[in-house]
Amino acid sequence: MILHWLLVWLLSAASLVVAAYLLPSVAIDTFGTAMIAAVLIGLLNVTLGFLIRVAAFPITWLLPGLMYLICDAIMIYIVSRFLRGFAVKNFTAAFLCALIVAVVNMLFYAIF
Repeated sequence: MILHWLLVWLLSAASLVVAAYLLPSVAIDTFGTAMIAAVLIGLLNVTLGFLIRVAAFPITWLLPGLMYLICDAIMIYIVSRFLRGFAVKNFTAAFLCALIVAVVNMLFYAIF
């Protein structure tokens, strides 16, 4: 179980690095920063993300995929404001980063 969590953590950090490589408006200094960002994004998704999803339930019911991407983009944007070494210029960049992270994670989970 712990090995699975470590693998998910590493894959999430790697997907953030891929997003930073593909998007010029997203910057990550080191892989260690990406690992910290992955943990913080995960913690925010569990707490604040849950509250946002509950508050926006009618929209989530109509557009579930879009609402999850918007929620992830909010978490990425918040973490980028507080974590030194992880920079996202604006919400559009955070949304594109969330989209790339979702696609890369989907590919990683298909392989592993």
